[in-house]
Amino acid sequence: MLSYMDIVGQDEVVSHIRNSLLVKHIAHAYIFEGPTGCGKRTVAGLFAASLQCENAGVEPCGKCHSCAQSTSNSHPDVIRITPEKGSIIKVDEIRDRLVKDMAVKPYSGNYKIYIVEGAQNMNESAQNALLKTLEEPPEYGVIMLLTTNAEKLLPTIRSRCVTLKFRPVPDDKVRSFLIEKRGVSTQKADICAAFAQGVIGRALLLAESPEFMEIRESAIELMKRVRDIDSYEMASAVEAVGKLRTSPEDYLDILAVWYKDVLRFKATQDPDGLVFKDEVMEIRKQSNLSSYSGIENIIEALAKARERLRANVNFALTMELLLETIKENQS
Repeated sequence: MLSYMDIVGQDEVVSHIRNSLLVKHIAHAYIFEGPTGCGKRTVAGLFAASLQCENAGVEPCGKCHSCAQSTSNSHPDVIRITPEKGSIIKVDEIRDRLVKDMAVKPYSGNYKIYIVEGAQNMNESAQNALLKTLEEPPEYGVIMLLTTNAEKLLPTIRSRCVTLKFRPVPDDKVRSFLIEKRGVSTQKADICAAFAQGVIGRALLLAESPEFMEIRESAIELMKRVRDIDSYEMASAVEAVGKLRTSPEDYLDILAVWYKDVLRFKATQDPDGLVFKDEVMEIRKQSNLSSYSGIENIIEALAKARERLRANVNFALTMELLLETIKENQS
């Protein structure tokens, strides 16, 4: 069974929870805020297991019947509300699965715990239904709202909850976690940590993805020849990117890390700090071809391309504009 020692890079959150358990001062409602994959679900499950553990310690014992139920996600007094990704959580779901259910006392534990994932997707009616429960919760009720954006929750809900913010994990900790806990090679760990942007869950997905290295190689090959391709080849290159099994934003992240390496090398001439250490010759070449302002223009163009995609601008058009900018700034 997991312990709080297994939670990487969320020391403030873990410290708050452990202290609350130690002094037995448990709030009725919590907001866990942070990006997808940062550990909110893992910490919520661990906190729930601690609260339900028959030995009532800071860490769940992992041996009692309650801990066995928690490990198998079958504890009758831990209710998870997990909507489909991006779908709205409507009032009926909150009313039936939380508000009405909380009126019934726990079956076996000391608490009835409700873990609401994607809480930012509750519509206003659902939030108002939840608010009534937050105003007068039963003594045994604990609600954990897991969200990527607490600002989408009503101010009156936020004011009645303890908010715990999950921070990006430093790259060196992500890297160490992948190498020491998952047996990932040093080179791959460096790359995954750079692309994970401080999110352990994302780093794990990248490390375990058989397609990730293939996508990385595709991006590198495009960057090597982008300054020489004509309009026809550019359209073919964009089409090839569109067929890759990855999100466009992930692909842009790879390109952004590449050009940050180019900029870093131009400034330092030191390959040790590069993510793409195995491509140092090409990075050296591109750093010589581009001015500082040219590289910065490319990095800005990558950010603009990401904004366009989020605004649902056509993918092919977005990529063609980006590649034209890259060509113009490599001469």
